[in-house]
Amino acid sequence: MKRIGTVSYNIYCNFTNYGSALQTWALHQAIKKVTGDMIEPVLVDYCPEILVDKDPLNPFANMWDKDEESRRMCELTLPAIRENYYKFDRFYHERFTRTSKKYTAQNFNEICTDEDISGFVCGSDTIFCPDEFGIDDGYYANYECMKKRSVAYAASFGDPHFTDETYKVLNDRLQNFNAFGLREKLMVPYVTKHTNVPVKKVVDPTLLLTSSDYDKIARKRLEQEKYLLLYARRYNPKMEEYAEKIAAENGWKIIEISLRATNAEKPNRRMFYEAGVEEFLSLVKYAECVITNSFHGMIFAVQYCRPFYVFSREQCDTKITELLDLFGLSDHMLVTEAEKKNMSEINYEEVHSRIAEARKESLEFLNTELTSCV
Repeated sequence: MKRIGTVSYNIYCNFTNYGSALQTWALHQAIKKVTGDMIEPVLVDYCPEILVDKDPLNPFANMWDKDEESRRMCELTLPAIRENYYKFDRFYHERFTRTSKKYTAQNFNEICTDEDISGFVCGSDTIFCPDEFGIDDGYYANYECMKKRSVAYAASFGDPHFTDETYKVLNDRLQNFNAFGLREKLMVPYVTKHTNVPVKKVVDPTLLLTSSDYDKIARKRLEQEKYLLLYARRYNPKMEEYAEKIAAENGWKIIEISLRATNAEKPNRRMFYEAGVEEFLSLVKYAECVITNSFHGMIFAVQYCRPFYVFSREQCDTKITELLDLFGLSDHMLVTEAEKKNMSEINYEEVHSRIAEARKESLEFLNTELTSCV
């Protein structure tokens, strides 16, 4: 059996991220499905240079929002942040075949010998985004042991800002890969033009599986009352106000995953930032409605056929709007409540038919990719 290392943004970060953890887990399950006993995916315990100084137990220095109010919310949430971190740490240790040690720029070229790894899959998430990670050697397969033994699956450029100089670096790094599966269509023409290998737009790894796959790790129902799940990756007062209105109209409790610690003082509210990955899946599955500005929050609402509203979020709209287009639900992104009047009802049979077709094509491409890197 060949061992293939998966390299992505997951274990090391400033704040834990359900999407990062679940896309990693889903990719491993998908590799096992398409290759059977031929390939064993191995989670590479990789820390890029740009993340070396990030401490998820003390995340203040690298918060998106620098204002005093946001910092105060983070400080109040710190006990839950730390509990959440240890749950994620357990998830990464218990749910994966993982490298025996941590790899960085200093020792990465030892990995093939140390771990008996034959090739690499770089992805998913915005690992190709220069604004977030620079042009990282691990994410761009630029360590000697990775060159021409690597493919990208659902790697994303986000909304990138390349310069003339960084385009030159990018063009060089693209030559390291044997194939590219890209999550968004934005850079597909560019990568196709500057390489001579297969390039295809593919779905996020979390869509390569179905809800029955996630049920295998999801916790049982955690809240017996009917509830609305409010999952905020970044504070949006309009989104919070809308969630409160919908919950009040329906007599639902609100379960909230966010840093707004003082919301715990509001009636009929449960703050749940400490939720682990398995608990997050359960909270989505049993929600009466999901309101979020998270890309993966939206995906799991769709996976579990939940009514949902997704709000615009700075720097994330491209990936959300493209996915809503795939779902046939382009009208489901809100900036204000007023837009809801034009929103269509969700026909989940049709939505999942669309996903199934895209999933089939993406799994076929993933299988083809894997044969080229071992």
